[in-house]
Amino acid sequence: MFFRSKAQKELDGIISELKNFLSNNYKDQAHLQRKLLAQRCTELFSQNKLKKEQYDLYMREYEKFTQVMKDYHH
Repeated sequence: MFFRSKAQKELDGIISELKNFLSNNYKDQAHLQRKLLAQRCTELFSQNKLKKEQYDLYMREYEKFTQVMKDYHH
């Protein structure tokens, strides 16, 4: 799919930042981005800016990051 909605582009940007923080070992910022991903995904879905399939896709990404980061503590 070539067309991405504004909502999808926003969420893709959050994921990109999250990956960047993870690659640079910025754990605190990565946790904040992960939480932001879930928050914005839920908000955009409730505003009908994401379809159910898109919402599910981004929430699966959130769950993947949650698993990867489960042992990221100070």
